[in-house]
Amino acid sequence: MARRALISVSDKAGVVEFARGLVGMGFEIISTGGTAAELTQAGLAVTPVSEITGFPEILGGRVKTLHPMIHGGILARDTAQHQADRAQYGIGLIDIVAVNLYPFEQTVASGASLEEAVEQIDIGGPAMVRAAAKNFERVAVIVSPARYDSVLAELRERGEVSLELRKCLACEAFAHTSRYDQAIAGYLRGEQDLLLTDARRIQTLRYGENPAQQGALYRVGDGEGTLAGGKQLQGKELSYNNWMDMDAAWGAVQEFEAPACVIVKHTNPCGAAVGASVREAYAKALAGDPVSAFGGIIACNRPVDEEAAMDMVQHFFEVIVAPDFTSGARSILAQKKNLRLVMVGGSGREKQPPRQIRTVDGGYLVQEWDLGTVPSDSWQVVTAAVPSAEDIGELEFAWKVVKHVKSNAIVVAKGGRTLGVGAGQMNRVGAAKIALEQAGAAASGAYLASDAFFPFPDTVEAAAAAGIRAIIQPGGSVRDAESIAAADSAGLIMVFTGRRHFKH
Repeated sequence: MARRALISVSDKAGVVEFARGLVGMGFEIISTGGTAAELTQAGLAVTPVSEITGFPEILGGRVKTLHPMIHGGILARDTAQHQADRAQYGIGLIDIVAVNLYPFEQTVASGASLEEAVEQIDIGGPAMVRAAAKNFERVAVIVSPARYDSVLAELRERGEVSLELRKCLACEAFAHTSRYDQAIAGYLRGEQDLLLTDARRIQTLRYGENPAQQGALYRVGDGEGTLAGGKQLQGKELSYNNWMDMDAAWGAVQEFEAPACVIVKHTNPCGAAVGASVREAYAKALAGDPVSAFGGIIACNRPVDEEAAMDMVQHFFEVIVAPDFTSGARSILAQKKNLRLVMVGGSGREKQPPRQIRTVDGGYLVQEWDLGTVPSDSWQVVTAAVPSAEDIGELEFAWKVVKHVKSNAIVVAKGGRTLGVGAGQMNRVGAAKIALEQAGAAASGAYLASDAFFPFPDTVEAAAAAGIRAIIQPGGSVRDAESIAAADSAGLIMVFTGRRHFKH
């Protein structure tokens, strides 16, 4: 008896090719509704589900696969009792189940009504997926078109889908239905569920943060347009620390509309700049702290071209991450065979998990992403000295960078580039002293940003002594008046944003 595959998909990408491949290996195709119509139109022989069940689709398609002839064929095992039941009721085996579910999340995202959303809650699909996943010892279940090729390849090479792959597919299937149910539950109670379970391991790392720790990279969904979905073009295997630093650098460089470059070391920007080109932005970022940049991670928000690559190849970096690399740039950077190049393809911030999730001992911490910041037209000028349009542009740059520096954080900048960065200090004036010392004489006439308010006027006093022209900070301290008075006494400009950017 011919092997049988049940195919019923909402996402029809690649389904005709997949079904054609199965038919070529002798499979009978069972299908429903729109999938059956598409396969038939492509010239493939399809057996309607109603022919298997002996019962038509009813309730406008709400009931069509919920039937013993379908679920018996999926759930049957090779036991005497199961064989006897199949023989008694004429139930044929189903060997492959390719099902993906009604597009509930896409429907909700389109602004559909509650009635429309409820109609996109799949019932038969999850039942078939879970049944096939439960019986993975015999049945292969496929919930993603990305798996069609690997299933066909094993069928051609081995004549069957291996147990190892069937088990992997079952894991993906249960994650798929779990995420689907979470999305529905979240919608019905008026909030988006936070902890998604569709993350799939895509890379086992040599080790974690340290050699004694194991590590792996998991990706949510297909990862398209995100760092985790990026393509490594050359270089050594990426490490856990590489991924951490890449994420920090990529997140920081996305703040800017103009061509920008951020160089990160140990998750902190040691140099950041904007310019007329990637080459100019890179040169300015490197000049901010060339010592710390050694062995760092570069992120650019524009494709890296030959001119930028010629400069970058002169120094030692671990990774360069960018939307793309020109062919000329790739040829130049290939001189450094261990240098990793990662092509992201664009900014996919909206495609990240909807919340930021971190582990703590015994649980999770969950929060919204700290996206965007306060526009300059909402700032409050709190000093007698008022910023010019040029001052505002400089302060905006410093404010966007300090958001990505670990707290306590101070950034000194001028001319669209960082001059000094004080990161992760236990007190704010200590962070300021580090940033000002690094900036040196260039601090005169420069701009200082603080990720949180000043608890005392000491940071303002240190900035004034170094010749800082203007300060940007959130404000909100009970001692704000003292900091404002210190700024007025020194003739400094100071603005409050009203929004803090702690980063722990």
